[in-house]
Amino acid sequence: MTRRRPPDPLPRFYRWRTNILQAPLVFCYTAICGSISLLISLWDKSGRIQHRIAQIWARGCVKISGARLSVHGADNLCKHPVAVYAANHTSYMDTPVIFSTLPFQFRILAKKELWTMPFIGWHLNRSGQIPVDSVSSNSTVSSLGTAVRALRAGMPLFVFPEGARTPDGTMQPFLAGAAFLAIRAQVPLVPIALSGVYDLLPMHTRHFYPGDITLTVGEPISTAGMTLRQVEELNTLLRTTIEQMRASSATVPSC
Repeated sequence: MTRRRPPDPLPRFYRWRTNILQAPLVFCYTAICGSISLLISLWDKSGRIQHRIAQIWARGCVKISGARLSVHGADNLCKHPVAVYAANHTSYMDTPVIFSTLPFQFRILAKKELWTMPFIGWHLNRSGQIPVDSVSSNSTVSSLGTAVRALRAGMPLFVFPEGARTPDGTMQPFLAGAAFLAIRAQVPLVPIALSGVYDLLPMHTRHFYPGDITLTVGEPISTAGMTLRQVEELNTLLRTTIEQMRASSATVPSC
């Protein structure tokens, strides 16, 4: 059967359940996990414990949302010790889904504006995430240089190539940052397709509509021998691959 789409407006049951139960639980759980993580960051210089807390937080958020998460192609996550992982960006819940699924420590590239937000910005900074300033070209180049150094030091990276959440569920154009990083550091580029997460919590809404969500990990794309002249070629291949994986997971088997 085809994946359910949320009715507009959502029935009162879903709105009340989110307002009375799920939203307060997510807020409190985030505050507790974030506070513990910030405290531990005072002596956890490697970020390993902080990342473990982030995974626990993410799995809790997915469970609170009521979504049923399925992972396909998980063996592709373990084929290379260092790689750039890239996924389509559909919802605020994408980040919990990613952190709850990837079984290793990694760093995420995120908008620099998030670093100015109280608590969230503190945590991003203390946990070693990498800010990207899309307004200033000089700052963007500097951020990508920091990311390349992280890759060469053995730290995997995660990127949302669209740069922002989709407003309507369709994939937006990809920025070339993920492809640039993979080629510059000569590490594989791993495509990840998220399906159903947009329906769980669409943009411009604040109510959960629980259902089946899917994370599909594709075969790593080798960048061995590629040059920066092939960034757009690799970026196009990445988007096409993710689009095809999304299409293949657009339907779920009947119960």
